[in-house]
Amino acid sequence: MKQVISILIFFAFALSVKGQTSATASFTASVTIIQPIGITTTSNMNFANLDAQSGGVVILTPDNTRITTGGVELADDATVSAAAFEVTGEEGFAFSITLPENDYILTNGSESMIIKDFTSSLAEGGNISGGSRTVRVGATLDVNPNQTPGIYNSPAPMNVTVNYN
Repeated sequence: MKQVISILIFFAFALSVKGQTSATASFTASVTIIQPIGITTTSNMNFANLDAQSGGVVILTPDNTRITTGGVELADDATVSAAAFEVTGEEGFAFSITLPENDYILTNGSESMIIKDFTSSLAEGGNISGGSRTVRVGATLDVNPNQTPGIYNSPAPMNVTVNYN
C-alpha cells in the first residue's frame, strides 16, 4: 500500500510540475481609421498689375503683400492674391507641406518671366484644427526690363503637397 501511495504522490508531483512550466495570456486588437489628408485650392496666385520699367523683383508674401526691388512699379489692384489652400484631415494631426522647389515660367506666349522661391504661411507644416487648416503660398517673380505688356500665366500647374507627419 505504501508503494501505491508513493507512486501516486510521484505522479501527482510530476503532473503538478509539468502544469507549472507554461502559462497563457490572451489579447485583443484594434485599429482606428483616420480621415485621409486632403488639400483643395481656394485661390490661385495673382501678382496683379505691374509696370516692368527697368525690371526687378516682386515678392508676393503669403499674407498678400507685394514687395518690389529694382525698377518695377506696383499698380494698386484689389486682385493681389497669394495662392490659398484648405487642408482637411484628422483633428489635431500634424502635417508637413512641400512647396514647388524649382524655378517655373510665366509666359504670355512669346515672352516669359521666372517665378521661384515659394514660401508658406505655415513654414514647414502645422496641425489640423476644426477639421481643416488654411495654407497660403507666396513666391518671387523676376521681371525683365521692358517686359512686354500682356497677361502672363503658368503653362503648367505648380504643386503643393501635404502629408501627415
